[in-house]
Amino acid sequence: MDAASFSPTGYNADFLQIPLPFPAPLAGTLIRELPYTHFTVLLDPARRLAIATGVNIDGDHLVTVDRGDDWHLDSRIPLYEQAGEAVYARNDLDRGHLVRRRDPVWGDTTTARRANYDTFAYTNAAPQAGTFNQSKQLWLGLEDHVLTYARTNGNRISVFTAPVLSAQDPTYRGVKIPQAFWKIAAWTTTADGSTVLHAAGFVLDQSPQLEDIDLDTVRARSLLDGNPPPLGPYRTYQVPIVDIIDLTGLNLTALSEADVSATAPAIREDTDPRTRWVELTDTAGIHL
Repeated sequence: MDAASFSPTGYNADFLQIPLPFPAPLAGTLIRELPYTHFTVLLDPARRLAIATGVNIDGDHLVTVDRGDDWHLDSRIPLYEQAGEAVYARNDLDRGHLVRRRDPVWGDTTTARRANYDTFAYTNAAPQAGTFNQSKQLWLGLEDHVLTYARTNGNRISVFTAPVLSAQDPTYRGVKIPQAFWKIAAWTTTADGSTVLHAAGFVLDQSPQLEDIDLDTVRARSLLDGNPPPLGPYRTYQVPIVDIIDLTGLNLTALSEADVSATAPAIREDTDPRTRWVELTDTAGIHL
């Protein structure tokens, strides 16, 4: 597709009945803001991965198009700021879509096809464990579950997703491999003439669960052998959005104030916030 003839508008803050700003990084943070069709990627050029993505999903106007598999670099930014094919070649790492392929694929046929193509930009990918398990399936289906819930309220949601970029992430082929991902879904409801914003936060953990093994040694050996660092089975949690703020440093105030789990009990400063995270094994455990 000819990028020069198309000017994507990206994430729309006025898509829901209540304006919802895009997550903002700390002042002074160097990022690349990349609008695509119905979604936007904020890229950390040093990490070569997204610090945030945001997509508008119109469930009433989703279009089915051929998937394709046209992974490509974004010509608007330097190649060295992107984690491309070299990270995923000849290993068991998946190119994990951040904005899910089908989520922005709505509208007229031309727009839907463009959105489908845009999701295959490497800026919209991050390395994920290749092994498929039930928790991975749950993570991939969160948007569907929220859309079903929102169907009686306009059938529109906005979803924000990105890896948790930690300085402790192991390096592989020049890219630090994230050990966790976060996702926030937002929607509105209207009752008695009043419209209310709601949001729910989730974390996907793919850190290795290796008992009685020195992870530093394993990681060092994997780098020497040219293999990716060990990744564990997916574990999906519903979490307070304030904890995602702590993990990412992003300004998520509007989403945190709309958090459906905002009544989560406070914890002492010396306590691991994960004590209030709820591990999900199926959609029945999701609180919306």
